[in-house]
Amino acid sequence: MKLKVYKLHFTSPLHISGTRDDYSVSLKTIASDTMMAALTSCLAKIGESIPEKGDLGFVISDSFPFYQETETSAPVFFFPRPLKINLPDQIEDTNLKKIKKVKWFDKYYFEKVLGGDIMFQNSDIRRIKCDEYIVDKNQSKNFNGIFESQVTPRVTIARDGVSDSVPYYVEKITFRDFSGLYFIVDGDTELLEKAMNLLKEEGIGTDRNVGNGFFEYDTDEIELSLPESADNILSLSNYIPSKSEELTELLGGDKIAYEFHRRGGWITTYPYNSLRKKYVYAFVPGSVFKRPNHATDSGLLKLGEVVDLKPDNIGVSHSIWRNGKSIFLPIKL
Repeated sequence: MKLKVYKLHFTSPLHISGTRDDYSVSLKTIASDTMMAALTSCLAKIGESIPEKGDLGFVISDSFPFYQETETSAPVFFFPRPLKINLPDQIEDTNLKKIKKVKWFDKYYFEKVLGGDIMFQNSDIRRIKCDEYIVDKNQSKNFNGIFESQVTPRVTIARDGVSDSVPYYVEKITFRDFSGLYFIVDGDTELLEKAMNLLKEEGIGTDRNVGNGFFEYDTDEIELSLPESADNILSLSNYIPSKSEELTELLGGDKIAYEFHRRGGWITTYPYNSLRKKYVYAFVPGSVFKRPNHATDSGLLKLGEVVDLKPDNIGVSHSIWRNGKSIFLPIKL
C-alpha cells in the first residue's frame, strides 16, 4: 500500500513542550493533534473558512523521525514501536533490557511486526542502534542517530522590577545530516497545502519568536506491505473515540495494549492567551486495539473525532478544535 507523507526539514532548532511544561526536556516528535491545531490556526490567519466541526478533510499521523544521509539519498522512515508485539518465549535478561529501550522500527522491521513475525531474535538484537532504533542491516552502515540536543540557560525577568530573576533551561533539538520529521496523510490535501505554506514560515513549537521551529517541506511516498486478515489494528495518531460504542468494540479483544494522556494546554489566540482550554484524554500512537467488524479490508483505517475544547462560560468567541482522528494499520498478533 502506498502512503503519502510530508517530510519536514528543519532549518532552525526545535523545542516541543510536553504536558508538564518542563522546558529542559523537548519531545522528539510532534503529536498529530498539535500539528492539526497549528494547521487550523494557519488557515484561520489566511482567511480560509474552517469547515464545520473542525474537520479539514484529511487525517494525519504523528510526526515521526526519518534519517537521510545526503540531500539526494533515500530516506529511512521510522515507525513507532507497537505497545504489543510478538516476542520469543525465552529472552535473556540482558537482551530484555535492550528491547525495552527500543522505540523506533525502520520500514523493514515495521513490516515484520505488522505481519506477526516473532521479534528480537539474536539477529534482531544486533540491529539495535543508539539504543532506541532497530534498523535493517542494509540501512544501518552509516546510521548514528537522528537527533542532537543542546540545553541552554535562560532567565525570566520579574515584571515588578523587584523580585529576583528566575533561571531555567531550554532543550533545543537539531537533526543530523538531512534528517527530520515526517507524517503520513490520508484525504484531500488542498487545505493542508495552504496551511503548510504559512506554517513553515511561522514555525512550530516553543520560542518561534526567537527563530525556533522553522522548516522546509517536501512530499514522498512509502510503499508499505500490510497483512491480510489481521484481527488487530495499530494507531499512528492521537486517538479520541467518536462514541462509546466504537471504543467498546475496539477494547473487546484479548490482544490489546494501550496508553492515554491528557490533551489541552493554553489558548494561543489574543486576547485569551492567559486562559486554559478544556482538556480531553487521547490514546497514544502505538496503541493496539481489536479490529472493528466494519473494517472490511486489510488497508488503512480512520477512526475518531474532532472535539471542541473551548472553555465554558468565560466568553471565548471561537471554537478550539482538538483533532482526535487517527490513522490505523492492521497488525497480526
